Amino acid sequence: MTPRPVRVLTALLIATAAATVVVEVLNFWYAPDHGTGLAVRTGWAFARTLAWLVLIFQVRRARATAKPLSLILTMTTLFAVGRLIVPATGRPPLPGLIGFGVLALLCLTVVVLLHRHPAVDAHLIHQPRRLTLTRDGLKLREAPPGDPWVLTARLASFSYSPLMLVPALTAAGTLRHQLEWTLAVLFWILAGIAVSYVALLCAFFVGRGSQTARLTLASVTLVVVAFDLPLCGILLGADGLIRDGAPLVVAAALTLYALWRTARSPALAG
Repeated sequence: MTPRPVRVLTALLIATAAATVVVEVLNFWYAPDHGTGLAVRTGWAFARTLAWLVLIFQVRRARATAKPLSLILTMTTLFAVGRLIVPATGRPPLPGLIGFGVLALLCLTVVVLLHRHPAVDAHLIHQPRRLTLTRDGLKLREAPPGDPWVLTARLASFSYSPLMLVPALTAAGTLRHQLEWTLAVLFWILAGIAVSYVALLCAFFVGRGSQTARLTLASVTLVVVAFDLPLCGILLGADGLIRDGAPLVVAAALTLYALWRTARSPALAG
């Protein structure tokens, strides 16, 4: 039988996903300008809502990967929704602020339960299944326990691509007023796509304990931040730099910290 704290956690996750949608709808309703930027950012926020369903599935399946996923998801969700609440000019609507406060409280409660409650910790013990070659052929077997900081680094670095593509697509909607930046925005979009493959490859070898992969992923992280933030500031202004640059900085900081922790792990060092 599923422990009561896990059932409560599942209910909270469902409530958080629902609250995310409600706040996004409220913001869209009250927004004075329904331009390209709002459309792209709202679409990204709705896409993040689907990730909550993945987290609910992992909790119900008692997957250990639910912990690092919850950390990344709560932070990026709050940023994704928060930047919708604050308009380019004027004050945020009161219903949106109240909804965001409720969402922030739900996210905090979810993270505390997942990372601090002993019953939940004892429940989340299973690893993802992988195809393994055996004497009887290919079989799905549960992977051995891994370093949770490796999972955190992987998930945080995987978020680079969407966090780059959202401002890039937003900037693409403004090119009619600044055509000289067309090639830069096109390269921005391509870089956002390419970084997902680079992060995937690096993260795979980080899990194998490769020092080179850790250094490469750390270097990629610094390059992504150095490339993305100036473009946000130039093409989207200070408002875009805060809305779209801050989430990337947080994801990058979490990735670098997780890489530092993996380097200190006896099982992965070397």
